[in-house]
Amino acid sequence: MSTYTIGHNVSGLAAQPSDDTELRLVRVDKIASSTVNLGLDHELEITTACEARVGNVIVVRTLTDNATYNTLELVTGRMAKINPGDIIAGVLGYRRALKGFVGDVPESVNVGDRLSLLNLGGLVGRCLGRHHSLSNAIEVEVIGMPVNEGRILNIAANAVAMRDTLDTTAPLVLVAGTCMNSGKTYAATEIIKHLTRAGHRVAAAKLAGVACLRDTLNMEDHGAIKTMSFLDCGLPSTVGLADLAPLAKGVISKLAESEPDCIVIELGDGLLGGYGVDTIFGDEEIKRATAALVFCANDFVGAWGGRELLSARGVTIDVVSGPVTDSQMGMDYVKRELGLDAANAVNGGEELGSLIQAKVAEWAKR
Repeated sequence: MSTYTIGHNVSGLAAQPSDDTELRLVRVDKIASSTVNLGLDHELEITTACEARVGNVIVVRTLTDNATYNTLELVTGRMAKINPGDIIAGVLGYRRALKGFVGDVPESVNVGDRLSLLNLGGLVGRCLGRHHSLSNAIEVEVIGMPVNEGRILNIAANAVAMRDTLDTTAPLVLVAGTCMNSGKTYAATEIIKHLTRAGHRVAAAKLAGVACLRDTLNMEDHGAIKTMSFLDCGLPSTVGLADLAPLAKGVISKLAESEPDCIVIELGDGLLGGYGVDTIFGDEEIKRATAALVFCANDFVGAWGGRELLSARGVTIDVVSGPVTDSQMGMDYVKRELGLDAANAVNGGEELGSLIQAKVAEWAKR
């Protein structure tokens, strides 16, 4: 087995192996947060015989820069600047971001292929498009895939199993929204903070979207006793998942082991989109376990549309939050025209927390 090290200031491999062996030893500069459950070392044995499979860990060398999207979230949660020439361990996956990059796992992956970094968590794939506010995604060159005892590492190893039934007596608080950047995480963390301050043990999860630790770390910072995400189920994103409910039940049942009084669930992205969020509202068991649904919308049409879409599934919104509630005009519209409670998480976090606490108490009585 040949060994070489790749540095920051070289245009290629610092030391090419003298023979054509398949296994090599590489030292990576940065380990992306999407690999967090594997506990990777910076020195990795890799194979050049790659496999194009969702969740496979992939080692790449960055080729280009991006002035507006050039940071990587590490396994520690710290954000690090990406430099051309960096060697990064990331994960193959799909992304369908309305305000970010769109990308796929290619049909095949070979050493020397040029792919792209698709998100802050180190998702790697073939970039198909981007939001107009972003520059081109950072291009990377495939070096290989880490192996353990000859097998390519995949984040599905030791993953939490999906379940057909829900095993918890704790009420759920769901936070959904119209799209990314609609205020969901802010609302979820404010709810966690105020429930915690009221004496509740709160667990939390993010159950849709693309791999990144910052939202669950934010939940912990606001008092959550335990957090999880779809990453714990071995998924780098929830793109292409036919039904989110089995994943949700697996994660929620695992969180229940921490004996929380309440579980706050953020559903990343939007009610409509490529991450399967809408499918969770078709599950009767999850609906029965839900004490409150907070819906975050950017504007009047989003708030109205969310109410209509969820009503068609037999789901009632309990509180509207997000940018639509940033002004008194929006608050009045939601209350008067939609007949729903409204609370702004930024300026009215205590009111939002009180509304949810009342809903949780009401659910417990039932």
